Amino acid sequence: MPIPDLSDTPLSQIIRELERELRSANTAAFWILDPDRCRGLYAGERLTLGDKAYHCRSWRAWNDLAAQLGCRLLTPERHDAQRLLLRIEKLRHENSFHREKQSEKYDPKSTFARIRKNEEPAFYLPYLRSLHRLGVESRERILALGPNRGDELEPIFASGFRGEILGIDLSAPALREAQTRFGSRLRTCVQDLNRLAELPPERFDLILSIGTLQSPAIELKPLIMHLVQQRLSSDGAILLGWPNARWQEGELIYGARPRHYSFSELSLVIKDLFWIKKYLQQHKFRVVITGREYLFLEATKIGVGSG
Repeated sequence: MPIPDLSDTPLSQIIRELERELRSANTAAFWILDPDRCRGLYAGERLTLGDKAYHCRSWRAWNDLAAQLGCRLLTPERHDAQRLLLRIEKLRHENSFHREKQSEKYDPKSTFARIRKNEEPAFYLPYLRSLHRLGVESRERILALGPNRGDELEPIFASGFRGEILGIDLSAPALREAQTRFGSRLRTCVQDLNRLAELPPERFDLILSIGTLQSPAIELKPLIMHLVQQRLSSDGAILLGWPNARWQEGELIYGARPRHYSFSELSLVIKDLFWIKKYLQQHKFRVVITGREYLFLEATKIGVGSG
């Protein structure tokens, strides 16, 4: 079958052609105008080269298209001075830790254990910026809820932070791995987050939880109220993160997808974030929500500098 030239094709037609091809094959190949020739132009603007006009699209547009079609964009090949050959490849839905049994999802030998969030720019940079806005390097005591093996703690220790972190998680093997990584500056405790009231009274000047509170096993509202009223110091800050993405065959794919949904559906995430923001504002916190693949809620006491 000849490879189609989509260099001068509207996006709606490109999508139809690629969807038709992907219904019967795992990959689709097509020619495009070299995106490097499109710098400074908007998507869909036309560029005349010789006697032909081409639709312009950036690399990001082609990468976004592949992701929206449930594919990854493969390394392009050059055809001539104007055009490149692109291939997209379907991602296998079954190759994802989200499909594993709940009891096995976060085991050190699970698919989840292969994920390195700090190597994903869509996670790492927004997270790092949130930490800096909250002045993490000047904090003294941090409570980390559900840190697993401690990936989100790594940039904290690298920031110049000289205090102590208490990490609370249900997975003893994951906490042992985190303890090995960070040594005596990390205290660990195996405990159900719904039962924090059973632990000795301690207060912290930063409470952190990334990718944990969306679990259906977490009693979110009582937990947030306990943290604010019983665990946070008077000038403390909060940083909470929700995944607005899913991991599939090694790729971080934008858009939360609840069980039994074939598309991204954000109402549960938005509901949780709205309730927490409203509750914190009632307790005199300034709250901002940032991020994309991960949504980060930052809260600082009104009238207290954030560093």
